Amino acid sequence: MLDVSNVAFTFMVNSWLSSVFGDQTVPQFEVNIRTVDILYQLAQCSEARCSDTALFIEDIKQKTSEYQADGAHLQDVLLQGVGLSCASLSKPATDYLSALVDNAMVLGVRDTSLGSFMPAVNNLTNELLEGEKSSRKLDRELRALRRRLGATLVLRGNLQEDINKTVKSQAVESAKAEERLLNMDFVTAKAKELSIRRERAEAQLVSRNMDKSITHQAVVQLSEEVNTLKQEIIPLKKKLEPYMDLSPSPSLAQVKIEEAKRELVALDSQLEINVDFK
Repeated sequence: MLDVSNVAFTFMVNSWLSSVFGDQTVPQFEVNIRTVDILYQLAQCSEARCSDTALFIEDIKQKTSEYQADGAHLQDVLLQGVGLSCASLSKPATDYLSALVDNAMVLGVRDTSLGSFMPAVNNLTNELLEGEKSSRKLDRELRALRRRLGATLVLRGNLQEDINKTVKSQAVESAKAEERLLNMDFVTAKAKELSIRRERAEAQLVSRNMDKSITHQAVVQLSEEVNTLKQEIIPLKKKLEPYMDLSPSPSLAQVKIEEAKRELVALDSQLEINVDFK
């Protein structure tokens, strides 16, 4: 880390910022250890890259001057040795020469000799073969991806169909559940209403001093008791069946006849009284 109080570092950072922004105003920033350290590192990197760029430019300028010298020398050789110049060449020759130069520039060779062209062509051929190989590989991968995509689309269609069926089924079940809830609410309300009516009826019966022996529960219990007694009488009747065919006792029969006569007389008397009263 750098010390903010170091005037040399601060001056270097300010100088670098001024050179970067030129005529523009340097933006305000918080001056602390971290910002000065970052700006100092950026300034060093920038100066290093500017130095490399300057060296590269100098190298290009030197190669350009060398190429220009070689070109001038070759022109002198052609002109003095063969008597050829660019102006004396025919149109086809000029076109061929331009094409040769363009090819040399495209291939990136130093000169137009066959020894320079052949390696460059071989490299391009190898790159072309590698490109074709990569293209075939990409085609295979593309076909595989298309097959997978087709299978995925089919699966997606099936899943979408299943989802639609599920949604419809859920809608139907939801409607049924809602109907059940409405029925349940109706039944609950009805049961509550009937319970209130029953309580009111029981209160009315209590207020009227109704005999509990004639209530539905009492009648049901009495009916059950009667059925029980009937079941108990059945074996007794079976025991009395042998005695049913015996002749009644004469004395008892006479007594019964006398009782019947007295009842008949009493009924006649009561009938006459009622007739007279009316």
